[in-house]
Amino acid sequence: DKEPTWVLQGKKLVKIREFKGKIYIDIREFYEKNGDLLPGKKGISLTPDMWKKLLALGDEINE
Repeated sequence: DKEPTWVLQGKKLVKIREFKGKIYIDIREFYEKNGDLLPGKKGISLTPDMWKKLLALGDEINE
């Protein structure tokens, strides 16, 4: 698995993934099956533009 990955908590991960030729920032709960971590239904996939907008809104969201 060469996708850049960061653990938020437990099996909640942030991954940069490619899907159908496009890059997404995937914030998702993963589950284990046959020794592999697979993406679950609980989560969200953001385009790089959406990710940048979310980061820009960080201070406002924290208020």
